[in-house]
Amino acid sequence: MLTKNFTHVNAANQPTMVDVGAKTPTRRVARARCRVVLGAELLGRVQAGEMPSHKGPVIHTAILAGIMGAKRTSELIPLCHPLGLDDCKVTIEPDGPDALRVECTAVVTGRTGVEMEALTGATVAALTIYDMCKAFSHDITIDSVQLVEKTGGKRDFLRPENS
Repeated sequence: MLTKNFTHVNAANQPTMVDVGAKTPTRRVARARCRVVLGAELLGRVQAGEMPSHKGPVIHTAILAGIMGAKRTSELIPLCHPLGLDDCKVTIEPDGPDALRVECTAVVTGRTGVEMEALTGATVAALTIYDMCKAFSHDITIDSVQLVEKTGGKRDFLRPENS
């Protein structure tokens, strides 16, 4: 049985922003990832740069979109604190014969964590890949969106590698 309470609900059961004013600023890092399953043929075309787009190369455009998404997380997720990220990196690499692995690492020195920024960055990058490739196939999936690790704050988290 869960004994914790939701952090974004006050005693009157109303939505509220978490007051982080009394917390000491610390360096906080979060890394999130997801997979974009394109299929072998489409993956090959993306990797070879054979997909002309006015937006630019698929991978480069997705990296930029992921960083932009992470920076704007508080505009997308209700009650997220706006954070001035110290750093944000998005990497996109092959993951098997038919997919790409998208990872976003967000860093801030602050009073609240950057898990949502890392998750948003990875997801927005994946959505950008989908958007740019959907003309070739709608049989694209985005799966396994997950927080991989976080440090700083009350407790650290590290997901076992094979989960």
